[in-house]
Amino acid sequence: MPRPTFLRRAPSPSQERLRDDYLDLLKRSLCDLLAPQTLSAVPQPDGSVVPTPLADDERERRETGSDWPYNGTTMVGLRRLESVQACIALLARDGVPGDVIETGVWRGGTSIFMRAALDAYGLADREVWLADSFEGLPPPKPDRFPQDVRQEQWSNLHEFGFLAVSQEQVRRAFERHGLLDERVRFVEGWFDDTLPKLRGTRSWALLRLDGDMYESTIVALESLYDDLAVGGFVIVDDYGAIPQCRQAVEDFRAARAIDDEITQVDWTGAWWRRSR
Repeated sequence: MPRPTFLRRAPSPSQERLRDDYLDLLKRSLCDLLAPQTLSAVPQPDGSVVPTPLADDERERRETGSDWPYNGTTMVGLRRLESVQACIALLARDGVPGDVIETGVWRGGTSIFMRAALDAYGLADREVWLADSFEGLPPPKPDRFPQDVRQEQWSNLHEFGFLAVSQEQVRRAFERHGLLDERVRFVEGWFDDTLPKLRGTRSWALLRLDGDMYESTIVALESLYDDLAVGGFVIVDDYGAIPQCRQAVEDFRAARAIDDEITQVDWTGAWWRRSR
């Protein structure tokens, strides 16, 4: 399937409509909202999940990313994908340099969308980086990051095999959408092993953090933020939902005296734009 690039210089109104229609259809496909019925993966105490039909009057949960899609390629929902699109549009408008990276990719749906949006907004020289263990989440390290065990509700995510998706599965998802090429870069391994090695190697225009834990969030920020271009975005998927993640963001911003306004996207997603 060929990849559409809609922008050359100044898009016409018809090109803008085509771009927006394409990205809207892609968002709904990635969220598994196009079929007559969609399934939620309901977590069980033993770490398994049970597929359960999402009733028509509950589909708003998928739009806001409030459930785990059983078959969907992303669990962030439409609102957070729309926010990613808005950020990429501003990067293109303002000429902010740098690549984009997602730390914690699950099945790769949001990275797929970012790859498509870069083309759609004429940023064909940018790369999309996917950093993940591709083995699920690590067990908490209470000796180094005690914040990850203070909230018992979120301390057992490493037990859910549903959250472990191999790099090969993610690559196949990119291939199905016609978006796997040399501009898609994989960084496999635990964040504290891999992300520090990226420090100083390139400029970033957008950091999308979806590691859930305090450790995953603070390591990503400490490793990548210094190379974020002025005008670039930090998007934090779990800022509202997981206290450990929010604490990592607050600790990092306080340590760096960052006062850029945090904008809430929905019940959990948030972002800020680097101003200096």
